[in-house]
Amino acid sequence: MSSTEFNTLLLGNADFLRPYAVTLTKDTESAKDLYQETLFRALANRDKYLAGTNIRAWLYTIMRNIFINNYRRGNRQFRLLDNSAGEFLLHQQQPVIGNGAETNLRIKDVHMAVYNLPVIFKQPFMLYFEGYKYFEIAAMLNEPLGTVKSRIHFARKMLKSRIARY
Repeated sequence: MSSTEFNTLLLGNADFLRPYAVTLTKDTESAKDLYQETLFRALANRDKYLAGTNIRAWLYTIMRNIFINNYRRGNRQFRLLDNSAGEFLLHQQQPVIGNGAETNLRIKDVHMAVYNLPVIFKQPFMLYFEGYKYFEIAAMLNEPLGTVKSRIHFARKMLKSRIARY
């Protein structure tokens, strides 16, 4: 297929992409960017299009993949600033004055709860807490891997029930 034929076919089917872009992004400006990027990628990869196949499906697939990649890329980026006027910092809910006594009481409660665990649960839990992997703990205790995982799970469950929430 010549590039002229491909361009004609592409432009004849490109208008169907606009509503799909709006559906994906829920924003007209982002939809325009997605539409433009899709057409660019289609033109850049015209050699990968097989003549006679459904070009709409090919274009929809390109658009969907671009959208998914952009979404994943956006999730990886940490957004610290809000888009509101003044761009106030988010998550600035730090206490004005720290309460060391309350913190010490919480730590004592946690230590007591761990100390009072049955030995069968405490030993694998403490090893896991110290940073060992499940398979390493299983080898140290000479227990099956599933047993170690379940004991750590039950230890966590017991600790959650024993430690009061403040």
